[in-house]
Amino acid sequence: MMRGFKSRDTAPEMAVRRVAHRMGYRFRLHRKDLPGKPDLVFPSRRKVVFVHGCFWHSHGCKLTRRPRLNLEYWLPKLQGNRDRDARHVAELGSAGWKCLIFWECEVGSAGAIRRRLRSFLA
Repeated sequence: MMRGFKSRDTAPEMAVRRVAHRMGYRFRLHRKDLPGKPDLVFPSRRKVVFVHGCFWHSHGCKLTRRPRLNLEYWLPKLQGNRDRDARHVAELGSAGWKCLIFWECEVGSAGAIRRRLRSFLA
């Protein structure tokens, strides 16, 4: 069943990409040479954007629900995802990259995405 979940080109990621493109920014996608393969990479600005799913990255918002079954699998897996995300952000920061994280629950409004991108990329 987990094979059906996409890791790229998700609806929240596509929403952020559409807004960034409409704003005139050009970016690279999922660069494998950077830690965590950021969703959007702005090489000239040395800035990256991650778009995280609230469940998979344990955001803790209303979209996140704790699994009820097979907790011995899910709890370490979700904690491992959070630890890996923190490690990737730290590695990028030490390499001189700045990171912005959009959560799935935050991408409902194009205006909010636009404001955050503008302030981050300015």
